[in-house]
Amino acid sequence: MRQTRRHETAASIERERISAIIRTNDQVLAGEAMRAAVDGGFRIVEFTLTTPGALELIAEFSRKADLLVGAGTVLTPGQARKAAAAGARFLVSPICDPIIVAQAASLDVACIPGAYTPTEMETAHRLGADFVKVFPAPAGGVGFIEAVRAPLPHLRLFPTAGVTSENFVDFLNAGCAGVGFVKSLFEPSELAHGDFAAIRKRATEITRRLAQWSAAAPTPVSGNARERCCEDS
Repeated sequence: MRQTRRHETAASIERERISAIIRTNDQVLAGEAMRAAVDGGFRIVEFTLTTPGALELIAEFSRKADLLVGAGTVLTPGQARKAAAAGARFLVSPICDPIIVAQAASLDVACIPGAYTPTEMETAHRLGADFVKVFPAPAGGVGFIEAVRAPLPHLRLFPTAGVTSENFVDFLNAGCAGVGFVKSLFEPSELAHGDFAAIRKRATEITRRLAQWSAAAPTPVSGNARERCCEDS
């Protein structure tokens, strides 16, 4: 199959494994906080479209060649188009909307729709989603991920809610393709006080632990799981 920019993006996400996700009501604060996360080693960054000036931030950060920048809370085709035009390489949504998944494909950007139940996750997968955002945080945590992936190992799950610096390795060990950090990286009290040093320190610790895990982890299953799954259906 021809390797498109979208597939290259998905491969980069699966290789990097972790993303920093910012949601605030202040554009300047969002930019400063994300720069702290990048200084700490994050190379995948996501700005939710509910953040003022999110498109401007996407455009700014996408000019950095070593970063993969995405848009979150994408709910309409128009938002998808504007985010991609600003430089977003992937689109994330809290819901699974077939129109958004198709729009992402037409824009040649990766798509990560949200799903909560196994049926919703499989539906997103069959629609062509590159990854499935597990949203909201499952009550069973890592155990829920393990239970889902036992019969559905082809799903490339990407939880965000409920992921912390203390448990993210457990999610990766459970087979998640990657994880996203929201409030556990950008703690509200630190944001309120502009304590970017604390964010940078936490990001550095997370990326250090990821490097240790990656050195000991087996090579992830990639790629063509979607093509292999249900090929007789």
